[in-house]
Formats: sequence, C-alpha cells, structure tokens
Amino acid sequence: MEKSEVIAVIVPLPSQSHLNQLLQLSSVISSYTLPVHYLGSATHNRQAKLRAHGLNPKINFHDLPTPPIESPNPNPNTLDKIPSHLSPAIVAYMNLRHPITTLLQELSTKARRVVIIHDRLMAEAVEDAVLIPNVECYAYNCLSAFNLFYILWESLGKPIDVGEEINKLPSVKEFFPEEVLEFIVSKPENFKRRAGDIHNTSRLIEGNYIELLEREEINGNIKQWAITPTMKLNNTKTGHKCLDWLNKQDPRSVIYVSFGTSISISDEEAKEFAMGLELSKKKFVWVVRDADKTNIFDGEDRRIELPEGFEERVRDYGLVVRDWAPQIEILAHESIGGFMSHCGWNSCLESITMGVPIAALPMHSDQPLNALFLTEVLKIGVIVREWGERNEVVKASKIKNVVERLMGCEEGDEMRKRAKELSVEIKKSMEEGGEFCRELDAFIAHITR
Repeated sequence: MEKSEVIAVIVPLPSQSHLNQLLQLSSVISSYTLPVHYLGSATHNRQAKLRAHGLNPKINFHDLPTPPIESPNPNPNTLDKIPSHLSPAIVAYMNLRHPITTLLQELSTKARRVVIIHDRLMAEAVEDAVLIPNVECYAYNCLSAFNLFYILWESLGKPIDVGEEINKLPSVKEFFPEEVLEFIVSKPENFKRRAGDIHNTSRLIEGNYIELLEREEINGNIKQWAITPTMKLNNTKTGHKCLDWLNKQDPRSVIYVSFGTSISISDEEAKEFAMGLELSKKKFVWVVRDADKTNIFDGEDRRIELPEGFEERVRDYGLVVRDWAPQIEILAHESIGGFMSHCGWNSCLESITMGVPIAALPMHSDQPLNALFLTEVLKIGVIVREWGERNEVVKASKIKNVVERLMGCEEGDEMRKRAKELSVEIKKSMEEGGEFCRELDAFIAHITR
C-alpha cells in the first residue's frame, strides 16, 4: 500500500438499517478506487453481507473482538415498540474503543490520511481517533436531516428563528424517550473536532434542513454533505418469488406492507392488519416477519400468527412473504402503487426515490417526525394512526379505510403523481453531472485533497 493513499474506515451502529446504510456508503466510496475498511463484530458483518445486494467485493471487513453479546427475543406486546432488545449490541460496540483505536493506528502508518466515517451514535467508540495526527473523522447521520435539526434545535434552546412549519410541531420529547435524546445529542468532547457531517438524504428532499444544520448556532459551521447511498441503486436481481407474483399484476395496483427490521407486532395486531387488508379487497404484498434479534443467526424467529385460512382466502389478490424481502426491487416494480410503512428513514427514502406514496404508521423514535414530513411537507402520504393513539391496536376498519384511500380514490392518485414527479427529479440528480453526483464528487475530492 503506497503511503500517499487515502484509506476510508467505516464504523456502523449494530442495527440493520444502520449497518446497511454504511455498507452501501462503503460500496459507493470504494467505487472511487479508495481502500475501504468496514468494522464490526463477526456476527454483524456477516449479517450486513448476507442482506446486501451488489456489494463491492473490494471492501475489507474487520471482525473486531467482542465478548458474547446477549440476544434476547423482541417483545411483540410492548406498547412503545422501541427495540430495547438491541441494546446489548449497542453497549458492546461502545466498548470497542480500544480495538478500533489500535486498528486506526496501524492503518495510519500505511496512508497519508485515514478518513473514519462513523455512525453519529457511535461517536464514543471512535473518541480517540482525532488524536491520531493523520486521521479525520466524519459523523454519518442515519436520521433524516429534518429529524436531526429539530432535535438539535430544541436541545440547544431554539437558538435561531425557524418557520411556522417547525414551530408548530410538538416537543421532540413526545416522540423520543429522554435517554434516546441524550444518546443522540450528548457526545464526547472530541466529537466537536470532527471534520464534517454526512447525511443520509438528498438536498432535493431536505435542502432547507441541511442549510439549517450548516448554521453556526447549530453545528458550529462544520461542513455538511448530503449523500444517501440508497440513491446509487444497483440493478442486482434477486429472483424472489414475490417479483414473479408482481409481474402478473396491473400497474400501480398493489400496496406493499412492511414494518422494517426493528418492529415486532403482536398476534393481535397482525390479525387486525390481515382483516383490514382482506376487507379492502385491494391487491397487496405483506412482509410478515418478527423484528431482528441482536444475533439474527441465533435460533428460529417467532412465527407471527395470522387468522386461520387467511392466506387461502386472499390468494387471488394478496401475497404473504415470511422471509427476507428485496424491498428496493419491490418498490421499483411498476405494479406497486403504495407502501404501508413504519416510516423508518431508509424505507422513506427508498419509497420517495421510487415514486411510491406512503400510508404512514410510525412506531417509535424518529418515525413519527418522518411521517409528518412525508404527509405535511412533501404531501405524498396519509397517516394510518395518529401519534396520540400509538398505544392502541389499529383496528381492521382503519386499515381498510386507509388502504382504500391510498389505492382506490383520487386523493391517492394525486399523491402518486406528486411522488412520481419527485422521483423523476431525484433520479435526474443521480445522472452524471446531477446534484447527487456533484455532492458525492465534492466529498471525495475533499477527503483526497
């Protein structure tokens, strides 16, 4: 390895949506012929690779030494839906500070500059990185820029004047537990010495909030980049059975239903979803999986119970998927006309990019703010359940009404039109010379200067 090279080191948070975002970013950076090193436990590196599509084979994976990590089952009956069962992995990763520093010191002798890109929530694990002379740190924000700005703005005492759009929102304490807010906001002193922030978004979608995050009162004039790796979608085909089923359906006739990898729904909730979808008579693909455990390879997952005979009764217009589903391929399919989602930011971005409006059913943390952004700002979604009713089971009648509203009336057609228009602009930005490519090129030019 030549001394003049720049090396990128990636440190994710051990949760699927975060692992995947930073792995996709690794692939994008590696496409610029930069050496990329992806750090994590052996279990989480295996998980990230297993679920990735079109992974750049040149990424160097480092299985860091971690003690055995407890892997409790998710609790489907908890009311707040916060995935506290993943806490053991996050705590274990916080204790990787020494092995990460040791690896960085080794890599720093082989490169002119080491660029470490870490999940913002992993700042404590890389706290010593800035003490190495030729290491630069960049925090990667997996939340929406809208979410992060609102959290920081309120936590700093609302230091700048913002529009009515934000002022009228409830306190972030209505959406996030205090310990989660503390985890997001409170960072070690060395975090202030980072070289910049990267956001999993596009300026076309959240340009106003990136500009607000650039303000000295919020981030001290630290440079901000909007680089979402999901924008660089590849053409990998999985051959999943649901795609064959979708090929037989009419354009924009199917609603895709999925609640991500951190949500565990109860059998009672699943029964109401099933009844609502059946009553709507609208075509659907429904991913019915339990939330990920800390170790997804540790034993069998809970099988969510559906009403007796449900799959047989709906077989002419509905498909239940119980294994890992290729979400981007599904959303990109021409038969998909809507997406019922928990509104995790990855799912939101993928849906926006593919021009698919959302029936928003946020469950915890950043999701309710994402839902408000989709429905009130972008106006490409409808709310399934108001946040004030989050401790109540969504009834079948409400599921039916929302599905019909999104998939069977003029209001849904208008949202599909707006979503498609935004999708066209986003895809243009990914073309050579487009805004996304310029932002990415500018970041690469900056770290290789």
